[in-house]
Amino acid sequence: MSQVHVDDSVIALARELRDEMQQFLNEYRFGMREIETKLEILRDDFAHHHSHNPIEHLSSRLKSIDSMLEKIQRRGIEPQFDTIREEITDIAGVRVTCSFVSDAYRLFELLIGQDDVEVLAVKDYIANPKPNGYKSLHAVVTVPVFLPRGRVNVPVEVQFRTIAMDFWASLEHKIYYKYDKQVPQKLLDELREAALTASDLDERMERLHRQIRGSEEEAPTTARPAPAPREITGGGGTHVA
Repeated sequence: MSQVHVDDSVIALARELRDEMQQFLNEYRFGMREIETKLEILRDDFAHHHSHNPIEHLSSRLKSIDSMLEKIQRRGIEPQFDTIREEITDIAGVRVTCSFVSDAYRLFELLIGQDDVEVLAVKDYIANPKPNGYKSLHAVVTVPVFLPRGRVNVPVEVQFRTIAMDFWASLEHKIYYKYDKQVPQKLLDELREAALTASDLDERMERLHRQIRGSEEEAPTTARPAPAPREITGGGGTHVA
């Protein structure tokens, strides 16, 4: 069997492209860590100095190369790093799971109130749920990452949602995966009803929480709008993909 000879220049080019892609993704990984650290500091401070900790759980994910390439192809994006950074804002994602709706807004305000965090876009699906009942507060922010070659402002998508919202979104994702996005209408109707039930549970639990704390203050219902927001490009789905 004859062996295929690969020119050394082709191998060198492949390695160079691989290294550039890894460097590109590392910037997002570092940016994601910065946001996680900020939220972890808030969580730890609440645990030590306040009677209620609004953060129940933190999770994060970095898009795989295959997933990113599929999105580039599907949306017809020019395969240049600067263009990808501008057009795809959900390469790095952090999810914040909270106990109550008011916690989601409070944490959003605390995060964007930090001097080095800039808001690019906000989508408030809590105040304005999607037709299928999905609720979550989405924000795309940039955070500086300081590297040997200089400062890089990295976009990170942050999602704030309650435990009930997160449970619903997780189930919805599993159903869509099982049916390859061709979900029977009956299941879609049941999911919609479940979303309404989850929303009602959130409202009831928040009321009980305020009564226990002896607070009659109304929980916030809308987030502060971001300056000149633009559409989040992190997919129309209900999860950090």
